[in-house]
Amino acid sequence: MTTETLEFQAEARQLLQLMVHSIYSNKDIFLRELISNASDALDKRRLAGLTDDRLRGEDPHIAVEADKDARTLTVRDNGIGMTREDVVGLIGTIARSGTAETLRRMKEKAKGSEKESGESAGSAELIGQFGVGFYSVFMVADKVTLLTRRAGEETGVRWESDGGGTYTIETVEDAPEGTAVTVHLRPADEEDALHDYVDEWKIREIVKRYSDFIAFPIRMGDDTLNSMKALWARPRSEVADEEYREFYRHISHDWTDPLETIRMRAEGTFEYEALLFLPARAPHDLFQRDARHGIQLYVKRVFIMDDTRELLPSHLRFVKGVVDAADLSLNISREILQQDRHIQLIRRRLAKKVLSTVKDLMTNDADKYRTFWREFGPAVKEGLLDASEDHQAILDIASFATTAGDEPTSLADYISRMKDGQDKLYFMTGESRAQVENSPHLEAFKAKGYEVLLLTDPVDEVWVDAVGAYDGKEFQSVARGAVDLPAGEDEELSEEKSGAYASLLTWLGETLDDVKDVRLTTRLTSSPACLVSDADGISPALEKMYKAMGQELPPVKRILELNPGHPLVSGLRAAHEERVDAPELTETAELLYGTALLAEGGDLADPARFAKLLADRLARSI
Repeated sequence: MTTETLEFQAEARQLLQLMVHSIYSNKDIFLRELISNASDALDKRRLAGLTDDRLRGEDPHIAVEADKDARTLTVRDNGIGMTREDVVGLIGTIARSGTAETLRRMKEKAKGSEKESGESAGSAELIGQFGVGFYSVFMVADKVTLLTRRAGEETGVRWESDGGGTYTIETVEDAPEGTAVTVHLRPADEEDALHDYVDEWKIREIVKRYSDFIAFPIRMGDDTLNSMKALWARPRSEVADEEYREFYRHISHDWTDPLETIRMRAEGTFEYEALLFLPARAPHDLFQRDARHGIQLYVKRVFIMDDTRELLPSHLRFVKGVVDAADLSLNISREILQQDRHIQLIRRRLAKKVLSTVKDLMTNDADKYRTFWREFGPAVKEGLLDASEDHQAILDIASFATTAGDEPTSLADYISRMKDGQDKLYFMTGESRAQVENSPHLEAFKAKGYEVLLLTDPVDEVWVDAVGAYDGKEFQSVARGAVDLPAGEDEELSEEKSGAYASLLTWLGETLDDVKDVRLTTRLTSSPACLVSDADGISPALEKMYKAMGQELPPVKRILELNPGHPLVSGLRAAHEERVDAPELTETAELLYGTALLAEGGDLADPARFAKLLADRLARSI
């Protein structure tokens, strides 16, 4: 048989070297690529056999054969095979694509950091080209031999190269139908001790990780290495609930059952399938910066990457599952994922589906919904801070503690219970329900029967200002600005009453350095005083959050509000009129401010002084 020796173009040689040393940082990828090519060949033969009986094959499969003595690894299929023209054309694609401009751009990109997925940004220029995956074998090979015969043809072809400057190609009379790629492995050195690809355990590990769901059996001897159980590709009626639960445990490493299973299929110009799970409990790292996201990306059942942050927004990072896209390249990098418009479309549709599923739980399965919101509500509310389309959907499924009872309420239910004339959604933030519920700020609202939302998650401090309103009604903090509840005749702050306290208010404002202003209020019914922020000021809890993150803020002075109906306040006014400069009055003012600060969970600037003043006052009262 005549053997023809052909030379790579100079640019192609450079491109091959760049590809082997820069595009892939994980050598295991070569076996994934070869198996994927074999699977495609089997698919093509199956489709061709639908219209041509001569091309129908028997027992379609992929065989992996390792020879430790010869140090060779062969991946064999009985698929469609290739003609001589196919081999030159397909494997030659890399040469035809090697323009100087493409090479220059790839070299520039390869200088950047390698991506977590195992491919560098340089692969962007070669997405979708057969040569990229095939030539990945030269990361581990001294020589590669390809033997192939097109189904229905009389002769086959042998192609061989050491990845250097030349390759050989010859016609072969006795080649079996299909394709066999034999990789002549380089000797394993110390660095590659764990990557000896003739070891059976290593082959099984790679197949299980990357190719477990390939639709055709992958055999090594008498053993089948892959499960072929791509549950997302099977009709729902053919999959038992226990199979879904087992698959969830496999991908999530969570041994509890999932709360809900979500299936999706998109057909048309861009096809993909998704199988998602809502966990029943939050992972321990949910709020850690380096927490892993739960979606795995497959392309035609070939595993590409996990921790795929581009497929769901961060506020849904706890969702587990797989997305299998039909029209992406196996060599896609995280950089490309961020820019691909199809990925952005998948991201929006998956987020919409997850949130609508939670909405269905809210309506039809209250127990599951309560479990979900208890575990993941704080994370979901982070989405209200993003520039996304999910704000309305998140607000629709959110629920909050309330002064109206022990059970959380949705915003829609809160609105349905609003009093006549109420046009605000009243809320208060704090560190715990007990702290907020016992706050002096709520006294008038409770007395008049106004329901107040109790927001105790750290993210609540931020999103209410970012969102502003729901269903046309503004959110209003009961601890900021002036209260606007209707007052009874005995609660009116008449000019006469305000005038009677004017001197005391002025003196307190001058005496207490930590307050911005002092005023009377109808907000209180049983407490003597409380502290409120300006209408556009930040809450004490938010101030604490900033400080905890190392962001020092300028001192924030707040407004001290007094209850003129409380004996302490009225007594202080009378004493002030009699003894303007008495030291006891100054101490009483400090105690009044300190108790207001403590009542809302604040921190005293000088706890020791406050304790001494209080002890002295108590001692004098005995």
